[in-house]
Amino acid sequence: MKRLTLPLLAAAVIAAPASAAEIQIAATGPVVELNVTENVEAEPDIVTVSAGVTTEAGTAVEAMRTNAEAMNRVVDRIKQLGVAERDIQTTGISLGAQYDYDQGARRQVFRGYQASNRVSVKLRQIDRTGEVLDALVAAGATNLGGPDWSIDDDTAARAQARRQAMETARAQALEYARAAGYADVRLLEISETIASQPPMPFLRTVNAEAAQAASTPVQPGLVQAGVTVRVVYEMTR
Repeated sequence: MKRLTLPLLAAAVIAAPASAAEIQIAATGPVVELNVTENVEAEPDIVTVSAGVTTEAGTAVEAMRTNAEAMNRVVDRIKQLGVAERDIQTTGISLGAQYDYDQGARRQVFRGYQASNRVSVKLRQIDRTGEVLDALVAAGATNLGGPDWSIDDDTAARAQARRQAMETARAQALEYARAAGYADVRLLEISETIASQPPMPFLRTVNAEAAQAASTPVQPGLVQAGVTVRVVYEMTR
């Protein structure tokens, strides 16, 4: 006789320590363990883009000062477009010395300092993505990145993926059971992993000159929400 350990989660209404109890489930027949991933496609309602400013100057202080002035203009423009402050996040600030290589002297020649600042912007009106990108470049952004599409609330999509995963898992377990001469299966254990959503970068980093040529076309397409379930079934007569 086989015995499988099944985690049993305590209900939240009981004021008890958050620990998992274990119960023993007896399995008299052979068991089959499966990992099934299901994804559901849905229209995105959130898009994240990034905008940055890079400046150069003879001194570190001057490079940072001019960069701060330029970046403040970009951030101010983002806010003017109606983006909430909570949806604007600084993702990187850097400062470094720049050198050119002198072929004749065969040595590095100091050129100055380069400063950069980058922010991530979450847009909740995805139909304005192209407009916002153009406005950021007009405000002084020297490089753009994204867009990355997502769903603000993917609860319903993941619930659908979960149902599909369980249906698929049971059907596959039955195939194994019947191929082995058994009539049915009994569920013993379930665990879940949220399937990672692959990035969908329709617009990669572009320079300012390219973005200014025309209004930036952006197509959101579809994104995926998914789950991976691990199930253990006992084969029964």
